[in-house]
Amino acid sequence: MTLSHARPALIVFDLDGTLLDTHTDLVESLNHTISALGLDPVSYDDLTHLVGHGARVMIERACRLRGHPLESDALPPLVERFVAHYAGNMPGRTEPYPGLVAAMDRLKFAGYRLAVCTNKMESLALGLLEKLDLVSYFDAITGGDSFPVRKPDARHLTGTIDRAGGDNTRTVMIGDSINDIAVAKNAAVPSIAVPFGYSDVPVSNLDPDMIITHYDELTPELVERLLREYAVKVAV
Repeated sequence: MTLSHARPALIVFDLDGTLLDTHTDLVESLNHTISALGLDPVSYDDLTHLVGHGARVMIERACRLRGHPLESDALPPLVERFVAHYAGNMPGRTEPYPGLVAAMDRLKFAGYRLAVCTNKMESLALGLLEKLDLVSYFDAITGGDSFPVRKPDARHLTGTIDRAGGDNTRTVMIGDSINDIAVAKNAAVPSIAVPFGYSDVPVSNLDPDMIITHYDELTPELVERLLREYAVKVAV
């Protein structure tokens, strides 16, 4: 049954490490990219220190990690190499986290809007979600190149909210890393953290408004409770 409220809430998801387990494909494309420089591959254990800011930063960090800092003019061809490999192998072994699709079905049935706000390039995010037949769930999908700014700048999230036809006072941000929790704070939106993604610190250290450990917990009732509690908190 649809919950009765003035306006349907908007649930905004991060992509990598939140909606989708992308780690295997990210590592493979990253290693393909840095192999052009003769660098040793990185591992999944390195991934939490490399992701969250988009392909350019991930490549820069991987090269520094391997003792090969890049000159600015060396980066564009490496980004092209990464994008070509990553896009050409979608969806690879990427898959939604357990319980996600059922959770999105619950929220859509209750009248909620859904959106994606990721620092991944918009074309890559859209292409990946298309390959996984998930695009139809979302009212907006924005990436790190959709606006002049990206997470944790509040305008990335507020721009996503606008594109999805949402309302800042009826929005929840869900993510796995500091950028997600910080962008929610910067936009004055409550946040839910998930601990199964790519954060290099426990998500409890990021001070989210709530933590869920499985998407079975993501229900309309939980969203409404969080929105009520957040409204009380900011009013004090």
